[in-house]
Amino acid sequence: MVVGTAPPVSEQASKAQSRRALVAGSVGNFIEWYEFGVYGFLATIIAANFFSTAGGSPLEALIKTYASFALAFFFRPIGAAVFGRLGDRIGRRPTLILVVVLMSVATALIGVLPTYASIGVAAPILLTLVRILQGLSAGGEFGGAVSVMTEFAPRGRRGLYGSWQSFTVALGLLCGAGVCAILASVLSAEALQAWGWRIPFLLAIPLGLVALWLRLKLEETPSFQRAEKGESAAEEATIVITKPTAWETTKAILIGIGRLMGWSAAGYTFLVVIPAYLQSSLNATFQQALVATVLANVGFAATIIPAGALSDRIGRRPVMVAGTVLIVALALPLINMLQDPTGSLISKGLAVFIAGAVVGLIAGPGPAMLSEMFPTKVRYTGLGLAYSLSNAVFSGSAGLIITALIASTKDVDIPAYYVMITCAVSTIALLTLRRDDHLRELTD
Repeated sequence: MVVGTAPPVSEQASKAQSRRALVAGSVGNFIEWYEFGVYGFLATIIAANFFSTAGGSPLEALIKTYASFALAFFFRPIGAAVFGRLGDRIGRRPTLILVVVLMSVATALIGVLPTYASIGVAAPILLTLVRILQGLSAGGEFGGAVSVMTEFAPRGRRGLYGSWQSFTVALGLLCGAGVCAILASVLSAEALQAWGWRIPFLLAIPLGLVALWLRLKLEETPSFQRAEKGESAAEEATIVITKPTAWETTKAILIGIGRLMGWSAAGYTFLVVIPAYLQSSLNATFQQALVATVLANVGFAATIIPAGALSDRIGRRPVMVAGTVLIVALALPLINMLQDPTGSLISKGLAVFIAGAVVGLIAGPGPAMLSEMFPTKVRYTGLGLAYSLSNAVFSGSAGLIITALIASTKDVDIPAYYVMITCAVSTIALLTLRRDDHLRELTD
């Protein structure tokens, strides 16, 4: 923990460095969520190609697809621990370069995997192994990207800079939905099922090359340089530094999980799981489900950056609590609007747009809030673990939990109950935030 004044101006990042950090940090998040979005949007097609067995139902295949999806998320905490430790020891820059290469290669591999019809049971096994590699690399992405963005952020703008992590999540999901929608419109259903689904994954190759180029140009963050050299403002500004204990770090991670669980659950439910939910439970077409997803992600993207900037002015707590409380209040009415067979397309489009927009209120300030919970020496590891553990339990399992519960209970309101419960818990955890956290300097 750090007590004292801010680092001298000479040790703070220049505007050019801050902008480069913003772009280089964002690009990996874009690729990560583009791929995870594509996997979710194409879940029914992937289920048919990799998990459909003789005598099995489409719903059973979809559940297996989501199980593979969830498994990758449970490897994220391992990746967060491994790459986080690496990033806290050797630096943010080299670790983020390694992570984006692994992520791009793993995503492209999905595009060339043989299907169940070609090699039988080996197909889902290979897919799951590649998903594990993706999970490991994705686990190392968030902590490094947010550390870079917030450690390079100008004073008083951490919320705004950190919100770009969440904004590029929305852009990645929108891009994934857009690519899938284009393919669905230009290819026949048979062609999309047979080979068209591979194209979105193969696009990770050019995207990865661009990301690699940007990260090779990235400088190391001022905070890490000060911590590494041991001659930071700690000496020049008489700052007293005490190394956080293992228990202090663990406690912060657990609190972080509580604050994030609503964001994780609602984000994946409204932005990724909805397409398969609409198709499997409400008999929507693939194209209709994608349109709903695009509208939800447009709403999500529209509020993220304003929410992050607002949190720099009035604090993280009021903005994020507003988001979780609104989700608790609106989740069931919004889901019921989607279920109404007499409802207009406009009303249903408005429902998914609002759902996404409310999640953006949590996601905008979220990265900066997490970064402010950990000192430099454990920031990459700490915030990466908090985020990845929350996502493993409440995002990666969302599709599996919702689909399995609907199959067993026949209750199509399950998605609403899921996000209401998790956001209620997050509201309590977020109320423990200090009102002035956004005004404090990041601790070295």
